[in-house]
Amino acid sequence: MRTSSGIEPKEAPDGEALDTYSRVVTTVAERLLPSVASLSAMHRVRGGRRASGSGSAVVLTPDGHLVTSAHVVAGAEEGTATFADGREFDYEVLGADELSDLAVILTKARDLRAAELGDAGVLRVGQLVVAVGNPLGMAGSVSAGVVSALGRSFVTSAGRHGRLVDNVIQTDAALHPGNSGGALADSRGRVIGINTAVVGPMIGQGLGLAVPINDTSRAIISSLLRHGQVRRAWLGIGGGGRPLPPRAARALGHEQGVEVLSVATGSPAARGGIRLEDILVTLDGEPTADVGDVQRLMTEARIGRVVPVVVVRHGEVIHLGVRPTELSSTG
Repeated sequence: MRTSSGIEPKEAPDGEALDTYSRVVTTVAERLLPSVASLSAMHRVRGGRRASGSGSAVVLTPDGHLVTSAHVVAGAEEGTATFADGREFDYEVLGADELSDLAVILTKARDLRAAELGDAGVLRVGQLVVAVGNPLGMAGSVSAGVVSALGRSFVTSAGRHGRLVDNVIQTDAALHPGNSGGALADSRGRVIGINTAVVGPMIGQGLGLAVPINDTSRAIISSLLRHGQVRRAWLGIGGGGRPLPPRAARALGHEQGVEVLSVATGSPAARGGIRLEDILVTLDGEPTADVGDVQRLMTEARIGRVVPVVVVRHGEVIHLGVRPTELSSTG
């Protein structure tokens, strides 16, 4: 094709045809597309199986383990996973944790390309991220954007219990139904989040959320891989972060704690002497500056043993002991 000057334009080499942004996105896409599957969840019905939903999943190990969102496989025991090369495998749900919205599934594949997991803790607002998944049933879709905000949280529930998933990644990379369970990756193709929620038009058009890959989510995934479940300790309090009174702050060397706004009747906290308006400062020697700290410390290792806690009550420092019980997701 000639220009208006009659001169044939020269074809740019492939490397020059793409700007830096495009090269990053295409590189990440090429790296991750083989590691992200499209999922169809199946329910057993009389006479066969019935598809009940769709989503995405990220390959954890070459021998068939994938991570997805718990709500993608909710109520299902099995389904099919389809990969970018056209291969399709049946899968079974090894374990799902509604309180983190993470689940692990297993296929019979033995030569999958595992994605590299990164660390969401080093993300910065404005950083480029790439989402890979199965939006609206369109497999192998890629979108790009930036980290819009960090430190967000959203509420999950299981039975009568709720939990804040904290340090959630907010992004403006286009996410749609079906992206859930897919990968949110940094510019080096490392998975730093599992896409979990699309914020609706009445809340924030064009914004999506992802569960961060960090020490907490790695431990959850590891527990699902090994045991098919996540055991958590339970105190039975609700509250929010609050600065300590100056004298207590000086005495304890902490500036912030969790003000107790509710104590469940008969709970470990109630039996251990924690009261309304107490400010929880440390639990088992670890600081509790916000509710996320308390949740992080409610691990399996603390179930059934007496755990020392420090609270500030009416300006006075008080030492107590509580014995957490196991959290029941169905109670």
